[in-house]
Amino acid sequence: MCVRLDGSQHRLSRADALALRDALTEATVGREQFLRTAGEHRADGSYVVSRVSTDSTGHRKVFERFADLQELFDRLPAQFTASELQAVAADCSGGRCHLLVRHFAEHPAFDCELVSRQPLTVEKVVGSAGDSSSDHPCSSDDTAQPTDDDSVCQPEDGHARRSEDGHARPADD
Repeated sequence: MCVRLDGSQHRLSRADALALRDALTEATVGREQFLRTAGEHRADGSYVVSRVSTDSTGHRKVFERFADLQELFDRLPAQFTASELQAVAADCSGGRCHLLVRHFAEHPAFDCELVSRQPLTVEKVVGSAGDSSSDHPCSSDDTAQPTDDDSVCQPEDGHARRSEDGHARPADD
């Protein structure tokens, strides 16, 4: 098998090609868990948002690709609730809209924070409205791998905490 990379052609044995495929799959497929939500990059390129503590289909939302979730976030106003999300994403109903609002607040690729629990409200960080671009690997392209950082802090005030590099960080106990 021949592989072209940066203009150079490389010959690979079948074993090396399979090892490369496995390494690429491992780098692009995986589950990233947060406090209440999780995101899963599947081998087919789809991205699944789910609740951490449940396993039923009613508690997840599947996107064809991670970029579709980014595009949804970009279409949302600077501050939004599940109702505003439902108005923008007609194919999303009550519980799934709440799930996505939480996921936006917990996932480091989305520059926003939870500002209210009743109603569940997220606000985009100043300067990020309409722009979900980030240095988080999930936001760079459709095939980026999740990071090893798989936890998020949700202090008593309800605001997700992020470090200076934009990634969610657990609370110091």
